[in-house]
Amino acid sequence: MEFMTLIYFLAFTIFALIALAVFQIRMAGIKIKDFAGFIQANEMLDKLYKFSKRYNLMTPQEQIIFLAEAEKVFDAYDKIPSIIWEDEYRKYSEVLQTYQKIRMSRWNEKQEYKL
Repeated sequence: MEFMTLIYFLAFTIFALIALAVFQIRMAGIKIKDFAGFIQANEMLDKLYKFSKRYNLMTPQEQIIFLAEAEKVFDAYDKIPSIIWEDEYRKYSEVLQTYQKIRMSRWNEKQEYKL
């Protein structure tokens, strides 16, 4: 009997903590779906950060993949207030700089082909 009471208490505590977390996210003006996307984008940002370090070695196909994934990350980060992800700002900034370099180089190549 005491064991079942302990299990019920733990289940209630876990449910209460989850409800509190959801409530705080909602009070911050963030949709739960956007927050879940942000968590996934945060993991992708770490991978893109490592990938951006070898920008000069990327093939054109890798550049296209990098651009597509970076745009997904930027969209997810735009939906979340910057105060939440300020610790990741350095990584975000470096990925953004690499994104801009690739976009500019691809644009320049496109302009050369038009001439």
